[in-house]
Amino acid sequence: MNEDAALQRLAFTVSGRVARPCAEVYEAVADPAQLSRYFTTGGARGRLDAGEEVSWDFADFPGRFPVRVIEAEPPRRIVIEWDAAPGTADGGAAATRTTFEFEPIDDDRRTLVTITESAWKLTEGGAQHAFGNCEGWTGMLSALKAWVEHGINLREGFYR
Repeated sequence: MNEDAALQRLAFTVSGRVARPCAEVYEAVADPAQLSRYFTTGGARGRLDAGEEVSWDFADFPGRFPVRVIEAEPPRRIVIEWDAAPGTADGGAAATRTTFEFEPIDDDRRTLVTITESAWKLTEGGAQHAFGNCEGWTGMLSALKAWVEHGINLREGFYR
């Protein structure tokens, strides 16, 4: 990356490894019953299948909100969008886009999960939302790992 290049947009990528096969890890994200056990502390409604609109609720961010599933390619990729906070989306977009990629590693004994989010304006508000979401997705990866590998809900009691 050219250090002299001007920052054009805000985006981030977080990743982690989960000691389970790719299909099992994908399912833990796509299945609302599992997602509700370790991530969406207020519950998830609807499976993450392409073309669907589902809803998520969080104890730490109260209020159910809609999530649109743009792509779903089991067991390798899910792309979702939701309405961005006013004035924070880049390029006139009104949505935040998040991409989950699931890559089998070690002969599919483990999965590399990569989450990328983009569409943030180069503003203070855009940066605050991007940093907050980066923190949230990092926490989600930790909670996913604990849930899939050990059946532990790391978020239980964390926000209430």
